[in-house]
Formats: sequence, C-alpha cells, structure tokens
Amino acid sequence: MPKITLPDGSEKPFDAVTRGADIAASIGKSLARDAVAVRVNGELWDLTRDIEDDAAVEIVTRDSDDGVELLRHDAAHALAEAVKELWPDTQVTIGPAIENGFYYDFSREEPFTEDDLQVIEARMKDIVDRDEAITREVWDRDEAVEFFRSIGEEYKAEIIASIPSGEPITLYRQGDFIDLCRGPHLPSTGKLGKSFKLTHVSGAYWRGDSSNEMLQRVYGTAWPNDKQLRQYLHMLEEAEKRDHRRLGRVMDLFHFQEEAPGAVFWHPKGWALYQNLIGYMRQKQNAAGYREINTPELMSTTLWEKSGHLEAFGENMFTTETVDGRHFAIKPMNCPGHVQVFKQGITSYRDLPVRLAEFGKCHRYEPSGALHGMMRVRAFTQDDAHIFCTAEQITEESIAVCELILGIYRDFGFEDVRIKFADRPEVRVGEDEVWDQSEAALLKALEVSGLDYTHNPGEGAFYGPKLEFVLRDAIGRDWQCGTLQVDLNMPGRLGATYIGEDGEKHLPVMLHRAMFGSLERFIGILIEHHAGNLPLWLAPVQVKVLTITSDADAYAREVVAAFAARGLRAEADLRNEKISYKVREHSVAKVPVQLAVGQREVENRSVAMRRLGSKQQKVLPLDEALTTLETEVRERR
Repeated sequence: MPKITLPDGSEKPFDAVTRGADIAASIGKSLARDAVAVRVNGELWDLTRDIEDDAAVEIVTRDSDDGVELLRHDAAHALAEAVKELWPDTQVTIGPAIENGFYYDFSREEPFTEDDLQVIEARMKDIVDRDEAITREVWDRDEAVEFFRSIGEEYKAEIIASIPSGEPITLYRQGDFIDLCRGPHLPSTGKLGKSFKLTHVSGAYWRGDSSNEMLQRVYGTAWPNDKQLRQYLHMLEEAEKRDHRRLGRVMDLFHFQEEAPGAVFWHPKGWALYQNLIGYMRQKQNAAGYREINTPELMSTTLWEKSGHLEAFGENMFTTETVDGRHFAIKPMNCPGHVQVFKQGITSYRDLPVRLAEFGKCHRYEPSGALHGMMRVRAFTQDDAHIFCTAEQITEESIAVCELILGIYRDFGFEDVRIKFADRPEVRVGEDEVWDQSEAALLKALEVSGLDYTHNPGEGAFYGPKLEFVLRDAIGRDWQCGTLQVDLNMPGRLGATYIGEDGEKHLPVMLHRAMFGSLERFIGILIEHHAGNLPLWLAPVQVKVLTITSDADAYAREVVAAFAARGLRAEADLRNEKISYKVREHSVAKVPVQLAVGQREVENRSVAMRRLGSKQQKVLPLDEALTTLETEVRERR
C-alpha cells in the first residue's frame, strides 16, 4: 500500500499498487487530461508504470518543460513509425528531442523530398488518430540485438550491442513499431496531439563520424498546442528574413568562402561597422578605467600547458611546430597573455584593481558541420578584459561590470536581458571556502544591483562561478553573449602575485569579463535583431545623397562633404538612373537616411529627406538636416 507524497507536502495513501495516471485522476479531471508523465522520487516515469512503494510524486503536464520535451520525443517516434510504414526497407537509427523540436536519422537509398515530408507528416497524424497504446518492455540485451538483426535493423542492433552485457534493455512498442528507448513516453499516440510539423532534411554521419555512412536526418518541431506551433513557425519565417548571412550579402558587409572556413572576409562597409563597434566599446572601457593592451596570437604551448588550456581545450586549438622543433599554439582565448602583462614589475595592493582590456583575435577549431555564418566561427575577436583584484573587491567590481554590460546592451536596442548565476560544478579546483566567498560575492553584487537572475546549478567554470548575460532578440530568441567569471585558479598556475598590506606576496583574484562576447557573433545578432535596419549611429553608411539630375552633382558632393565634416558617414549616388530606382536600391541595402537633391534643392540649399521604411519625405534646409542627424547620432537615439 504505497503512500504518495505530493509537491505541496500532502499525502495520498493507496490500497494497492498505483500508477501516475491513477494519481492524476484522483486529484482532478483536468490534471488527468493534461498529464503526460510522472516524476517519482525525482525520476521521470511513464504514467502507466507501477508505483509499488512509498514515493514523492509530481505529475508532469504537457505544457511543462519536461512535458514539452516528452511530446517532442514521442513525435520523433511517430516520425520513425510513419517512415517505416511508408518505406519498410528504410532503417531507423536514433531520434531524440532537441531544442524547439526533434529529429530522426534514417538510412535510405532514395533522398527524402519536400513532398515526402508532407506525406510523412500526414501519416504521423493518422498514427495520432489511431491512438495506439505505447507500452514499455524490458528485454535481455542479446535477445534485443538478435531481434533487431532479424528484422533488418542493423544500426539499432549495433547500438544495443554497445550496451554492457547484463544491463536491462527497455523497448517501447506502439502499433507494429518497436524502438529502443529509455523512456518515458506518453500512454498512447493520441496524447501527442497534432501540434507538430516537419521542417527540413539534412545529412548526418552515423555516430557523427565522417568515415561512416551519411544518413538522412528529418527535422521537426512539436508544441503543446496549435497557438504555440504557429508562433514558432512565424518566428522561423522571421528568422529566415533576418538571416545575417543573406543580409550581409544584400548590405555588402562581408562574405565567407571555402578557402577560409569559419573566417569572415570583411568588405569596406562591414569593416566600418566592425570598427564602429570597437570605437564605441573603447570609449566605454576607457571611461570605466580599463587600460587597453595587445598580446601575441602565437605563443609557446608550454604557456598553455601551465594555464591548463592545452589539457582542457587542446583538441580545439590550432598548433604548429617550427623548423627548430618548438611547438606553438594560436591563442583560443586571451587570459594567459593578460596574466603575462600583469606579472611585469611589482604590483602593490594599492594598485588594485588592475583592469586590462584587449580586442584579441582568437582561433578555435570547430567541426565543419557546426560552423554557421558569424554565429559559429573559427576566427573571431573577443572584447576581452581581465580584472585583477583582491577577494574583498569582487563584489564592487562585479557590480560595475553588470552596470556596464546592461548599459551597453540598451544602447544597441536590447532591453530584455536575462542573467544566470552558475555555481560550482562537481569537477573543480580550489577549496570550498574560497568558492563560498566567490559565490557569495557574485550573489551580493546581483542583490545590491537589484538585478533579477535565475540559478544555473553546477554550470560554473571549473575555476570559479560565473554570471551569464542572455539577450532576447526582437523575435524572441535567446543569445548568451556577455559573461563575468571569477577565477581563483589561473593566477596561481601562471605565477601572478601582488604585494599585500603585510608586505607579503598574495594571489590576486582574476575576473574574466566579455560584453559582446565576440564581435563577429555580436554583429550577426545585431543584424538579425534589427533585420538589417541598424540605428543611424551604428550604420556603416548613414546617409546617401541621391541626385535627381546631373545638374545637382556638384551640390551633392558639397552635401557629402558637409556631413563628413560633422563626423557622419555619407556617400553620393551620382548615377544617371531614375530617382525611384536609386531609392529602392539603397532601401534594400538598409541605408537609414536618403537625401534627394535636384535643381530646386540646389537653388534653396535644401535636401529632401527620406527615412528607411517610410514613404514620406521632408524637405529641410541643409543646415537643419545636418544638425538633426548629428544630434541623433551623438545621442544614439
């Protein structure tokens, strides 16, 4: 007779073995309707699994995080069942839930087409209508291997054969389809609902190894209801329109090519944007007491061994050997170089904190399949800084960093910023007492600043806790950009010290701080957030002066010179084209302000101003237009 303890502390005794579905029904009809799984003593179980002993139980509903992941996992199984029904010779491999959806990998000679996806999706909906019971079965490993081989599922048999002998194997059956899975799953396919959609197909190597067969990966998305599905599909449409790779071509900012995978070829306009960001950040950092430095990109691997990076990140580092037998690495991060600068000379406690900043070019090896425009690259520039301070200064410095980061994000149009506090992981360096002090200092900084945050347990760096700053963009996507990390490890490993008030040497605390994260990725996020319509102060070309007739060419050049004298980036379009053609072309290129000039504007020393996205134009005296736009840029409105 199990006694069930619910999350609110109340207890429910049952006269016999019970199940999650029975517990949900005993609480209420609506809960029973929305229940998809049950958490028993912290472990997710099927609703139909027997609960024989006393247990702490929580009902998992379809709109909870766990529930949504379960729906997506079941959608992957429905996808596999549909494909096997339509093309029985296809072999199934693996199909997990992922962020915002699911996928399943198939081995099939014929490639899936867009039309195939529609057919598969329709069959998945038939499977939902059939409301097939989903049942859990425990098998012997070797019997399971033999079974899957007997039905021609060699990939599934290989997966099972890799599991240690004697370990129980769980299979889930729905209709005529059976699959290896830990579970849990829904009670039946009808519980899945029809708020799902297949989105696209890509290639994927078996077990991620390029020497293995290329499989076909079918992706989909699944949600608790149709409203959330529609919202997500709308976001995908918006994301496609805003794709920084497409807009980068349209705006003539940058390009990529195979000869330099994961590296950006910056065009003049893109480089102007890049330099504009550096100039902005340099101004902010100088005002906040940072001193800018520059450290070598190529350093001996002995330094990376001492810092611990070679052991932790060696597989992601580019290394080389010179003709004299020395080994070097291109830096994947700036931290060890900054410690070397701090170590030069003798630093007193009176000198602390020391704030060193660098726009450091870094390189990290990323697999070719993981590269994605400027969001995932191999060559990037970090707006990196390291603050060397005492333990007592951690809170004050952390508060200053938080205020600086949030102010910078606001300037770029990001008002919705989430902060995550990540504390000590299981594998870490340093004494618990020091971790206690570091975590308390970071938490105090958050509390004093009045900032909301969420707890990300166990996700701190191995050398210290950290804050993660997550931007939410205009279409609801989250991007983790800035970080603030407390490092109690590297200064000691690399021999950094300061002279304390007692005249003895002490180890400084090292705060790692990045605000953009990387300039490349931040520019990509900016472009997508603003859909290419960058604020006037940030745009690489702020003003285009368009001539209506060739008689206005000299005046157009004068207007460009006048704006340049005020520090604005202006260009003239003197081509013998219709004004409507010029307006359309520069609107597509996302130029914020267009000034049309013809004979009337020459005579009146005026301009006809048109803003990006507006069909209206306003005729202004040239001096007024200059003052208006200069003020707008200066105030970053």
